[in-house]
Amino acid sequence: MQKLLPKILLIHNKMTNSNIEFIKNEIDWLSKIIELRFLLFLNKETHIKSIFDISPPKVSPYESIYANIITSNKLGFVERLAIILTLAPHIQNQLLDIFFTIDSRYNRRYSEFGGIMGKSFSGFIPTGETLAFIIGQNDYKKKFEILKLFESSHIFASSNILHLQSTEDYEPKLSGALSLSTHYYSLFIYGIEIKPDFSSKFPAKLIETKLDWKDLIVENSVHSDIKDIILWIKHKEKLLREWDLEETIKPGYRALFYGPPGTGKTFAASLIGKNVNKDVYKIDLSMVVSKWVGETEKNLARVFDTAEDRDWILFFDEADALFGKRTSTQSSQERYANQEVAYLLQRTENYPGTVILASNLKGNMDNAFTRRFQSIVYFPIPKPNERFRMWQHYFNKTLALHDEINLKQIANKYEISGGGVVNVIKFCVIRAAERNEKLVILDDLEEGIRKELLKEGRIV
Repeated sequence: MQKLLPKILLIHNKMTNSNIEFIKNEIDWLSKIIELRFLLFLNKETHIKSIFDISPPKVSPYESIYANIITSNKLGFVERLAIILTLAPHIQNQLLDIFFTIDSRYNRRYSEFGGIMGKSFSGFIPTGETLAFIIGQNDYKKKFEILKLFESSHIFASSNILHLQSTEDYEPKLSGALSLSTHYYSLFIYGIEIKPDFSSKFPAKLIETKLDWKDLIVENSVHSDIKDIILWIKHKEKLLREWDLEETIKPGYRALFYGPPGTGKTFAASLIGKNVNKDVYKIDLSMVVSKWVGETEKNLARVFDTAEDRDWILFFDEADALFGKRTSTQSSQERYANQEVAYLLQRTENYPGTVILASNLKGNMDNAFTRRFQSIVYFPIPKPNERFRMWQHYFNKTLALHDEINLKQIANKYEISGGGVVNVIKFCVIRAAERNEKLVILDDLEEGIRKELLKEGRIV
């Protein structure tokens, strides 16, 4: 792998440089179009009578990431113009300063230019109206064509490339700012995918593991159920496309992992992602759920919209907090809560990737969800033989066990989860480090177990 790294970096640098060159050509093209549009708008003399006479730069599909996206999505003149116009404030914001031109009749900017001002950005931020002005000025037919760019059936929406920011209900739709998805923004600007950061606006965190299947010690039935999920992910495209089952089977897959805490639900989700080479994003429900009406749906929409074109595995831990049973609608608060559950039901059912929900109790889940799960996997507290394998597995060769310790007896005596075993081992190694010896003693092991059981309200 190390020998290949310089070659990979060379290819990446070459693609990045090509991306920069391609963006420069697109910006030059946009500049010529804007210049012509203003000449036509101000009735100035020009030998070119239509912006469509200014041909976009030629595209070679392997020239750059940007060029490849254009060719693979079959983006035409208007779509390309919309993208580079959206990128312009991020690359060459002075290019759009001409839109600050004042209409001397009213001593204000021309309303047909559209555009908005940012909170800290002093430049011009283009809106759908800006795009409509550049494409057709006062041509109503062209304006209606621009509106079609932002319908759900268009490639911009279906592939989550570009959209209009939401506006108030009473405002024209095209008055929303043009906005690229974070995924395509990073591809266009950097030539590579940059994973989104966990934040209040994106309440999901990438979870990964360096461990492997041998480290997941569970019943054979659990391994078998997990294997079924992996097989679906691996063969989904073949079943839907080659076997022509798209009209019969939905592309998404929904699974419920339930069982006591620490039994391996999150770990199993991480391993599935690792096995099929897909990112697993854990949804932080504490940041998703909002007391404000409609905010929960908005928070979830950001995650689903970002995930759809990247085919992530979405993992909802403690899912019953959000996917729980619906209540009677006696109060407005209960009605809003039920709306959130209904929204989640709709989004999870329509999500084309894999959604895994984790809950401590299956009975807490809304029946409308459980009926739609393709797979329900129970993660029980490990039996004595599995606990013995865990103790053996996690006490690796670098740690010596005192002769008093009989792991078989420990496994039979104490009912504890895999997560609990790891916590006990962590307690033991801290104590061993304090004594400056790689030796685990029985007193530390039993004290660690007592502490772990006390967390669950159990007394030894």
